[in-house]
Parts: sequence; C-alpha cells; structure tokens
Amino acid sequence: MRIHIRNASVYLKGKYILEEVNFDIKDGDRVAIVGKNGAGKTTFLKALQDLSMFSDGILEEKFSVDTIGNFKIGYLKQIHFEDESVSLIEEVKKSFKELFLMEDKLARLVCELEKNHSEKKILEYTELMDQYQRMGGYTYKKEYEVMIKKFGFKKSDYDKKLKEFSGGQKMKISFIKLLLSKPDLLLLDEPTNHLDIEAILWLEEYLNNYKGAVILVSHDRMFVNQVAQVIYEIFKGKMTRYVGDYDAYLEQKKMDYGKRLALFKAQEKEIEKLKTIYEKFRYKPSKAGLAMSRLHRLEKMQLLDKPSKDEKSFGAFKWKNEKNTSDKIVQLKNVAIGYQIKLATFNLEILKGMKIGILGENGCGKSTFLKTLNQSILPLKGKIIWGTNLEIGYFDQNLEMIDDNYSILEEFRSAYPDFSLEESRRILGSFLFKQDDVFKKVSVLSGGERVRLQLCKIFCKQPNLLILDEVTNHLDIAGKECLEEILKDYKGTLVFVTHDRYFLKKVATSLLYFHEDKVEFYPYGYEDYLEKNKENKNKIKNEETIKKTKKEPDQQRVIKRLENDITSLENRIKELREESYKEEVYLDSEKIKLVEEQIANYNNLLKEKYDEWTALMEG
Repeated sequence: MRIHIRNASVYLKGKYILEEVNFDIKDGDRVAIVGKNGAGKTTFLKALQDLSMFSDGILEEKFSVDTIGNFKIGYLKQIHFEDESVSLIEEVKKSFKELFLMEDKLARLVCELEKNHSEKKILEYTELMDQYQRMGGYTYKKEYEVMIKKFGFKKSDYDKKLKEFSGGQKMKISFIKLLLSKPDLLLLDEPTNHLDIEAILWLEEYLNNYKGAVILVSHDRMFVNQVAQVIYEIFKGKMTRYVGDYDAYLEQKKMDYGKRLALFKAQEKEIEKLKTIYEKFRYKPSKAGLAMSRLHRLEKMQLLDKPSKDEKSFGAFKWKNEKNTSDKIVQLKNVAIGYQIKLATFNLEILKGMKIGILGENGCGKSTFLKTLNQSILPLKGKIIWGTNLEIGYFDQNLEMIDDNYSILEEFRSAYPDFSLEESRRILGSFLFKQDDVFKKVSVLSGGERVRLQLCKIFCKQPNLLILDEVTNHLDIAGKECLEEILKDYKGTLVFVTHDRYFLKKVATSLLYFHEDKVEFYPYGYEDYLEKNKENKNKIKNEETIKKTKKEPDQQRVIKRLENDITSLENRIKELREESYKEEVYLDSEKIKLVEEQIANYNNLLKEKYDEWTALMEG
C-alpha cells in the first residue's frame, strides 16, 4: 500500500484550503498531521478518502496523485448506527461478519461432506479452515472483549441498547468497530477525545503494534510523541514534512526558523550593501558600470520572505496581585462527594500556591469533585473548611454562557458591566476577538472560540483559586501552549482535570488520582509520577517472579505437566493437519471427516489446557 501526492491543492467552497501538498505514506508508517484549528487537517483526511478532491498546486512541480496496491481505508466518521435498538455486543460483532459467514459455511460443508466425498468439496473445506484460522477465527472473541474493556465498558454494558449510551460512549463504540475492522490505512481524527488516560495508554501500544499504516490528527502532543514517526505540519495552506516524533518536530522547526531568519537577515544586509554602492557610484562615469552591475544583481535577486513564528492563540495576560488568602485554601475532612450515590471519600488539604492536576478513569468523580470545590453541589457527608478571602474562578467543560443569543461583546460586558467599551474590546482582543469578531453571536462560535471567551471572562475576575474542568478539550496545540505559559505565571492556587498528559506535565506540581475505590494524592508532578509508578511496577513484577519461583512443588509439577501437554497437543494438531493434505485421506470422506473431528477435539482440549495454565500462572 502506498499513496504518493505531489504539488496538489484542495479547493472548496470558493477558496483554497490547501495549496502546497506533498505527501507520502506506505505500509507500516505512523504519520501525524498537526496545525492550528481551521488549517485544513480534517479536510486533508477527507481528501485521502476521495483522491479526486486533489487538484493542481501552486508550485512548478508537476501535479500527481499515485497509489500502489488495493487497500481499505478506515475513518472514524461522525457517529452513525443503522439501528440504535441493538445492544453494544451485537453492534461490535458486526465487525466479524465475514468470520460468522465463514463459520456458517464451514458448518454447511461438514453436512455436505457426509453425502458428497468429492476431492473438490474436501479441498474447499480444508482451504476455508485455513483461511478461518489465518483471519483469527480462534482468537476474535478474546480480541473484542479486551478492546471493549480497555475503552471503559463493563460486562454489564454488553446487553445495553446503543440508544442508552452517551454521545462520548457511542463514539467509543464506533472507534472499537473501526479498530476491529483492521483497515490497511487507519485515519484517526482526534482519537483521544472521550478517552481517559488508561485508555489512551492502551491505544498508544495498540497503534504502535498495528500492522497497517496510521494517519492521525491530534492535539494530544504526548500521544503524537508516542505514536508518530513522521510529522506533517499544515501552515497557511502548505504542508511541511518533519521526520521523527513530536519533540523532534519542535526541535527541527526551531532550527529551521533560526536558519531562515539568518538567511533573511543576511539578504537584507546584502541588499542594503548593493543599494549603497549603487547610490554612491551611479553618477560617477568611471564607476557607472560597477553601479549598474549592482543594480542588475538587485533586480535578479529572489527575495526571501521574512520567516514568521506561529500565531499565538492568546495574547499576553498579566495576573494582578490576588487577594491575600490563608495558607490553607481548602480543608476536606472525611468528605464524600457525589449526587445520590457516593463516588469518592477522602481527606485533603489544598495549600496556597498548589497546582493540582487530577486524573483517573471516566466516571470516578473528577468533575463532581470540582463542582464541590466550586460550591455548585454540596458534599454527601464530611466537613469542608474554606480559607479566607477566596475568589473562585471556575471553568465548566460544558462551556455554558450567560446567553447564546448575545454577541461576544455582550456576553463579556454582561459579566463586567463596569468595564468601558474600549477596555472590553482591548481585553477581548488579547484573546484574539478583534475588530468585528466581537459582534459574532455566541451560538455560532466553535469549541475553541467558546473556550477562549470563557477563559477571558474567568481570568478577568483575577481569582485566587482557579478550577478548570477539561479546559484543553477544544484547544489546538498553539492554544494549549499559550495557556500553559499563562498558568505557569499564575501565583494563585490551581486545581484542574485534564486527559492531556503533556499539559499535565507542564502545569501540575502535584497530582490527585481518582480510582474506582479510592483517591490518592501525590506531592509531585506527572514526570515523577511516571518514574515512581514504573519503579513500583518493576518491584511488583519482581515480587511476582519470586512468588512464582516459590510456588508449591505440587503446583510446579502441574504447571510443567500442562506445558508438556500443550506442546504435545500442538504437535498432534500439526501432524493431523499435514495428514489431511494427503491424497489417500482427503479423497476418502470418512477419513477426512475423522481427521477434522480429531483436530476440532484437540483444539478444544488445547484451549482448556491453556486456560488452566493461565489461571495457575496468574494465581
């Protein structure tokens, strides 16, 4: 499989979305597409599915779009199920429709072989059995069970109707089906949305072992760093290729900017020098030739554009001195949070200046905890002691505004009626709402724009306790980087939930980890957490190894016997398979039927031995 694109463009709705596209992908490649919101990343993915969308680019190179091989493309589209009255497990099993058809055909062939002993029919059966095995006929059930679990669903969810799940859960189900279909080229647009960190870690490992090619669009920098081998950046309609992960891309981009800036400045000096010589000698007959040669050189010179850094998503924001608070901002004593049902109970002291990042699986109570801190809901039990002079700023991931029919300017001024019109527009401008943008209705804003407006309103409040619930969800990479810089300068107390590990690493100085049955506090940042977690896992692994070596002698003997049995069964199945290919066997319906029955029995016995061995090793 290969797609090779040279000097292409994409023209939509009367304008060029992409102008300079040079792109290449082949089997096994891991490619990430990065760029600001609106740069054309999703448009590019759509064009890969319909190559006719590409047309001549603006470069001199000849336009071409070439493909090699017949390949299947899988794309995570907008959620759509044919019938939402079916259960989760029924919908997921649709991914194995071909295997189910093969199972039905195999069953029919077994019945036919009892009456028809022809060589053709026997060969058809053995070839279909081989194909069934190659396609994972004996392992597909385990595969979808693992995937369903990793995406956060439980056994009790199997029989729930699709219509009973939330939008985010439905997206996960669509994602599961896409991965199980195993396309040759996997196109993923923001695949980590709606996934918690545990699921993202699993997805990283899955994609790194994926046999096909992967193209992903993601604002999750750590995810890109872990998966991508090549980065394509889209900036002002041009695609630029960088080899390596996200960190390598940043380093190369920094170096490229430095080189281009140095060349631009050198050319400026050269131009100034040539102009000086021309002006100095053009009226002197003896030097006129020299002056004209410099003028001709200037005229022939191909002028370089001044390199520009990426546009920022936020302007400069200055924190004022917050109201002086007590050292203990919030004390939670035996506090249980939740609505009717308790989600978590813990004791915690939030001290002045802490920047606490919260992580954990979906549904464990992270957002409920933030609402409790914001005093939007009361705790089910326990005592909360609040510090003095608290001014709370709360970012709600639902991005609710005062009135969606307001303009941006009206929405802001309704929160700050004492600000002058000029001051309001200046502040909005620092969050990139400039000129006539401020008159746009809130109802038509994109997710990223709503985040910027919400943050603008919250920051102007100058809170000394800042509570952010999934603030990075709708921000592009540039927006996240700007927000990181603003929060690094923040001297107040910050508590935030995010699934963006890169953001977590940059901002958090301590962590609060929500598990199903407990909440754990770590007085250090995400990098230290990963390192210590790795040490603990290695320690547990070593302890398990020691435990296994110290198993009771009787149990060791059972394990050894099972391993020998498994080897013997595997060898016997191989021998029978080879025997079924012999002419004197496959031409005799009774013999081939007996051989296939033996293979089926041995396979069932082999599975039992494997299950018994696994249980003993994990016990």
